[in-house]
Amino acid sequence: MFIQTEVTPNPDVLKFLPGRDVLGQGAREFRDADEAEASPLAEAIFALEGVRRVFFGADFLTVTRDPDGLDWPRMKAPVLAAIMEHFTSGAPILYSAQAAGAERADHGDDVYEGDTAQVVAEIKDLLDSRIRPAVAQDGGDITFDRFEPQTGVVWLHMRGACSGCPSSSATLKSGVENMLKHYVPEVTRVEQTL
Repeated sequence: MFIQTEVTPNPDVLKFLPGRDVLGQGAREFRDADEAEASPLAEAIFALEGVRRVFFGADFLTVTRDPDGLDWPRMKAPVLAAIMEHFTSGAPILYSAQAAGAERADHGDDVYEGDTAQVVAEIKDLLDSRIRPAVAQDGGDITFDRFEPQTGVVWLHMRGACSGCPSSSATLKSGVENMLKHYVPEVTRVEQTL
């Protein structure tokens, strides 16, 4: 098995491409060892020294290291070994279908009505068709959280390599905000949900 690695804009995050589906579709973030109990692969990675966060995408995963811990030259080989051991073992990515659904892909489950519902549908469509694929290239994900129709503010949640990335606020403001404001005039500003 050959696993490719790619650097991300976040120097504390490395992207791993195992050459096969990880989740197949959707995304899942594990912010600590307790959350990782839903996945044998995430558990194995969190068992390694210096791991702060793990993120699964459709066909990749990212690992965030503790910036005060080991550097990537010392962490990369153990992470690669954990990934290879997992995929060759035949173990599932997640322990159960219930664990797969434990994290909502879209945080914005609020019910919107009338014109606001149309605006939210346009925002989500742009996120899914244009923005999320570009963010996934860098090992991250961006999801809709909520829209405030009175102010025009869109709240988004950044995950994976984008979470805590030094350039994430620039991406959010100059890239995502400009695109949403261009295509959806009701949007006045984009903010990040923490």
